[in-house]
Amino acid sequence: MKDSVKKIVLAYSGGLDTSIILKWLQETYECPVVAFAADLGQGDELSEIEQKALETGASQVRVEDLREEFVRDFVFPMFRANAIYEGQYLLGTSIARPLIAKKQIEIAMEEGADAVSHGATGKGNDQVRFEITYMALNPEIKIIAPWREWSFKSRAELIDYASARGIPVPVTTEKPYSSDRNLLHISFEGGILEDPWREPDESMFVMTVSPEKAPDRPEYVEIDFEAGNPVAVNGEKLSPAKLLARLNEIGGRHGVGRVDMVENRFVGMKSRGVYETPGGTILRTAHMGVESITMDREVQHLRDSLVPRYSELVYNGFWFSPERVALQKLIDASQENVCGTARLKLYKGNCQLVGRKSERSLYSMDFATFEADEVYDQADATGFIKLNALRLKIAALVGKKR
Repeated sequence: MKDSVKKIVLAYSGGLDTSIILKWLQETYECPVVAFAADLGQGDELSEIEQKALETGASQVRVEDLREEFVRDFVFPMFRANAIYEGQYLLGTSIARPLIAKKQIEIAMEEGADAVSHGATGKGNDQVRFEITYMALNPEIKIIAPWREWSFKSRAELIDYASARGIPVPVTTEKPYSSDRNLLHISFEGGILEDPWREPDESMFVMTVSPEKAPDRPEYVEIDFEAGNPVAVNGEKLSPAKLLARLNEIGGRHGVGRVDMVENRFVGMKSRGVYETPGGTILRTAHMGVESITMDREVQHLRDSLVPRYSELVYNGFWFSPERVALQKLIDASQENVCGTARLKLYKGNCQLVGRKSERSLYSMDFATFEADEVYDQADATGFIKLNALRLKIAALVGKKR
C-alpha cells in the first residue's frame, strides 16, 4: 500500500503516539500528511498543537471545534440511555472516537486524501472504534495503523525515537502513563497504572480535587431536563457543551466522579483504567432521578434491560451500526416525558440525589401515602397476590404429591 497512498489525514492529539506517528508516516509513505486535531474540550492541550504539528512536518493542520456537536449529538444521546460499561465506566473515550473518525473522513474528502491514520495500539479498543467508523462511512478509504506496522514494541522505544528526532512529547520515562481528555472525562492508563495493586498518585488527577481536600460543606445543584436532555443548571439555561463544562467545574471541586477499575477490553484482555468524570457522574444521577418519577414502569424496565447491550455497542465502537441506531430510537421514544428537575447534594466525592420534581410526574402521594387515603382499596391486593402466586402454589402441590 505504501506506493499507492497519495495523502494521509492523521487523527493527531499532539501526544506521544501521534507525535511519533506524524514523523513516521512522512518517512515511511513519503507523502503529505494532514494533522487533524479535534477540539473536544481538552483546554490548554490544544494551545500550541498547530505549531507543534507543523514543526514535526505536517503539510497542513486542521483544528476543528467539535465541542457542541460532541455533547449534543454523542454524549447526550448516550446519557439518555443511562449507558455505563461494566457498572462503572461512563464511556468518555469510547463516545469520542466515532465523532473524531467521522470528522476525519469528512476532512479526507475535503482535502483529497485517500488514506486515514490513527495512533491506537494493536492491543486496545480505539483501533476498533476508529476503523469500524471509517469503514461504515467510507468503505473505500485506505487505513494505516502504525502500531500494527512498525517495529516499535513499547512506549519507551517511542520516547527514544522522539528524542533522536527532536520531537517534543508530553510523556517521560518518569511519568509514563498516557491520558485522554475531553469534555466528558479524562482517562489514564499504562505505565505505573499497569500494576492493579498500586494506588494512583494524587498528582495525576486533573479535573477533580481529592475528596479529602474538598470543601467541608456540601453544595446543592439543580438540573432541569427536557425530553431526557439537561437544559439548565441552577435555573440558568446553557448550551450542551457549556452545561457539561459547568458541571465539570462544580463536580470537580467536590472530588466527584473518580473511578479506578479493571475492565474487559473488546480485543480480549483486561485493562486497568483510571477515570475522572465529574459532570457526567452528576448528569447520570440527575437523569435517573427525573426518570424515576416520569417514566412508565414497563417502559423503564424494558429500556433498562437494553442498557448493557447499548453500552457494549458504544464501548466496542459500533456507534454507526444499525443496531445502535435502532436502540437509540426506542430509547429516545422512552424519553418524551422525562421533563423536570433533579436536586443533588455534592460532598467529598459523593453525588447524592436528594430531590426530584416534574409537571409530568407519575408519582401520586394520594396513592403512595402510608396515611389514610380514599383512592386505594387495600383489599384489592388479595386477589392480585393469589393470581400471581397461583403457578407457584400449583407447583408446590404437585411436588407434595410426589
